Amino acid sequence: MAQLPKGSTFAIATTFAAAVVVNSITNAAEAVVTAPAHGLTTGDIIELSTSFTRLNRRFFRVTQLSASTFSLDTIDTQNVALYPNGTGQGAGSFRKVTAWTQIPRVMNPQTSGGEPKNVTYEFLEDENEYQINNGFTAVGYTIEIDDDITTPGYAALMKATEEQTDTAVRILMKGGKNPTYLACNVAMNPMPVLQEGQINRLRVAFNGRARPTRFTGTVIA
Repeated sequence: MAQLPKGSTFAIATTFAAAVVVNSITNAAEAVVTAPAHGLTTGDIIELSTSFTRLNRRFFRVTQLSASTFSLDTIDTQNVALYPNGTGQGAGSFRKVTAWTQIPRVMNPQTSGGEPKNVTYEFLEDENEYQINNGFTAVGYTIEIDDDITTPGYAALMKATEEQTDTAVRILMKGGKNPTYLACNVAMNPMPVLQEGQINRLRVAFNGRARPTRFTGTVIA
């Protein structure tokens, strides 16, 4: 169904729990993670560090299965060419996001990157060219915000900019629906943009560190 951007909200992850060891990740239609005493509940959001490079440093929504296992919602790891199986496969750690800070009064969002990096080649004995995919370009997102330095959102963006810590931006469609999570570093220019006929505003860049993840459902922000 068609959607409009009006009513969408942005937030960044500002607090994380301590890292928990991941023993393994299964090859399954919905990947199952073994992490003893993980402490997660269904719907929690985690940042995953794993030897499965396609999942590494990305953010996922989880479903609790037991005290020592949980699944990664919608993440299919059945392809052993992409997710090699063996002892300790996918081992690493995760951090649970414990707090998000909303970024108020967002304007002019723009996305960049995410396109396939194609390699074009041609054999001497062949008249045709061929292309293969060689991964994807880095994903980025930029926004402008109202120049109000008194908001918690401004403080959170400034702190993330100064510290250059790993975090995530969360984008919710109208009504808190269909969340998107992008692992990123934040870079906000504190110098306001002054333009006749426009409100003063600040420019913020979310420099992606991994591919985004998207889910259905509604988040109570």
